Amino acid sequence: MDTGAEGVLRATPVTVDLDTVLEVLAKGDLEITGRLVDASNATLVGTACLDGVEVVCVHKPTRGERPLWDFPARDLSQREVATYLLDRAAGWDLVPPTVWREEGPYGPGMAQAWVEPGPGVAAEPGAGLVDVSAPGRLPAGWHAVLHAEDARGRPVVLAHADDPDLARMALLDVVVNNADRKGGHVLRGRTPVDTADKVYGVDHGLTFHEEDKLRTVLWGFAGTPLPAASVEDLLRLDGALDGELGGRLADLLPPEAVLVTRDRLRALLRRATYPHPGPGWPSLPWPAF
Repeated sequence: MDTGAEGVLRATPVTVDLDTVLEVLAKGDLEITGRLVDASNATLVGTACLDGVEVVCVHKPTRGERPLWDFPARDLSQREVATYLLDRAAGWDLVPPTVWREEGPYGPGMAQAWVEPGPGVAAEPGAGLVDVSAPGRLPAGWHAVLHAEDARGRPVVLAHADDPDLARMALLDVVVNNADRKGGHVLRGRTPVDTADKVYGVDHGLTFHEEDKLRTVLWGFAGTPLPAASVEDLLRLDGALDGELGGRLADLLPPEAVLVTRDRLRALLRRATYPHPGPGWPSLPWPAF
């Protein structure tokens, strides 16, 4: 698997129940074996081990976060955990199992189960669902997001598949106000809880901002009605925000961020359509991959 990682441990996936995986990630002994060298913040790879169960994971210690002008310092890892909790409450299972660790080799931070392509499957940026190609080579049914030119002046198009997992991921990004959904943040593979490859989204540190900062490569759904099943998911999520989920998010995020998230969700339900890009903020992440 070509991930830009140094010393990433390869392991044959073994299915483990979710509660066990979360406990191992949160409390297991964590041995760092490598790092993702292209990541902007310290993104380490290692193995968490507890009671004989090992889980390969990504670890992002808070001390390795670069200061940003528009996000509070040293809380991006907490936003990643918050995104996982919200995704799980919605029933989408688009974010790999993710926990907050109080202790680690470099201090506290988040740990997330590694997404490994299944046997014989090569990893590719965008998981075969998001791509940049010549306009004439765009697969049938794909949504064009941006027409541009490459370094040689040839026309290209940024596009994504009309895929139900991507449609749910686009909703997740709206609710958590994801400011950085790059194509490379869409993966296809499996974690220890999976028996087959599935679509996952990763890198959710730039989320839950009080101001509208949605930047995504998944704008192809803009303006289309929300599927009935997604409306049901959002209604369930709305109830969860008034209950246990709201309390857990309050332990990870500033109070205003939780309130604005609830408001954003309810506005989405009132519109019942995927939003269009708004003014005053770049709508696409850079680079797109």
